[in-house]
Amino acid sequence: MPRLDSKAILQGRRSRYSMTLILGTTVSVVCMLGMLGYLWMLAMAGGAAAGIDGATGFLVSLVTAVVPVTILVPLILMLDRLEPEPGWVLFFAFVWGGGVAVVASLLLNTWGLTYFTVPVFGEGVADFLGTALVAPVVEESAKGVVLLILLWRRRNEIDTFTDGVVYAGMVATGFAFTENILYFLSAFFDGTLVATFAIRGLVAPFGHPVYTAMIGLGVAYAAMRTGGLRLLAPFAGWVAAVLLHGMWNAATTFGWSGLGVAYLVLFLVLLGILVIAARDRRSQVAAIDRYLPPYISTGLVTPSDITMLSSMTARRRAREWAAHNAGARGRLAMKDYQLAATELALLHQKLDLGLPRQDWKVRRDSFLALMHVARDTFLGRLPQPVKPGWAENPTDSGFLRRADFAHVIAQTQAQQDYVPRHGQPPR
Repeated sequence: MPRLDSKAILQGRRSRYSMTLILGTTVSVVCMLGMLGYLWMLAMAGGAAAGIDGATGFLVSLVTAVVPVTILVPLILMLDRLEPEPGWVLFFAFVWGGGVAVVASLLLNTWGLTYFTVPVFGEGVADFLGTALVAPVVEESAKGVVLLILLWRRRNEIDTFTDGVVYAGMVATGFAFTENILYFLSAFFDGTLVATFAIRGLVAPFGHPVYTAMIGLGVAYAAMRTGGLRLLAPFAGWVAAVLLHGMWNAATTFGWSGLGVAYLVLFLVLLGILVIAARDRRSQVAAIDRYLPPYISTGLVTPSDITMLSSMTARRRAREWAAHNAGARGRLAMKDYQLAATELALLHQKLDLGLPRQDWKVRRDSFLALMHVARDTFLGRLPQPVKPGWAENPTDSGFLRRADFAHVIAQTQAQQDYVPRHGQPPR
């Protein structure tokens, strides 16, 4: 059986390894560790001054900062289960937020407060401006840079608005994680840790992800569209992120009523993001239903299999079926098959939207090759694989020996009449 680099194929690259990704991740991790070291020193110094164990304060702050992460990351990833993003790219976004973005924000916010807002406006006004204006501008810029890097280096990964939201959510969650340690550490020494954790960790943990999601939407628009507006979309998203961030920070000066209004606005924006994610999911399912039928003649899919690919529940059952046939390797192969088939449908969808793609035939053939190799893997070594649970009859699924559904292939070849606007039927 030929060996294929499934991750490279699914990412549209010659190799799964990227020097840009490796370098960016390394720098981000170093910055994040450096920031944690800085917070440790603050904890030890604060503990010595207050007569409290600083190490305990740091560990308590670290653990409490982990709690929102364990809530947010699964919820963010759930938005994009049909076509999930590469794990290492998501990790890069997270550690950029928790490392590079936090370090840059700390330095720039401190510089702006020391050399601009305080000398110009005085301490009272400077504190408000630093919180409501300078911090949002600096922090959303620091987080947004990595999204521009992904647009430049990983544009193929951004197929929907939800993809932009997912990457933005990861970088923002990483940023909030490190920032929360600082806030929780300060609250630990002040005796207000429970109240601070309740607000930042439980009541409004989605603040940073919602702000930065606006930049993610702008970057996704730039990745999926042509024309002049796509150049302005990331900037428009950044402006929206800064306004939302500034609104929340400024609301703290108006007490609980101000926070309540700001919370309501953020909640409505969050609902809008969920609506966009639901629409994207329907669009992906529609793409599968529209663009995969022409490939029935390859023998890799049948109508029953296309129905399976359109449902998360059916996909999970298909992976269980593959594991029954060929164990853990079969489960992974079925996952590769499902992702390759989804990427194939989204490739055609992009082409019909007018996005230029000179190597689209190469990518198409790579997806088909991966589907073929994956199919041979999850069929296992059984003389006759178990009938797929989503197929009424054994011959309703392509996931059987080729001789068992030869008549299905012959039928579809005879009836084939769909021609994509951008090319010819696959041969």
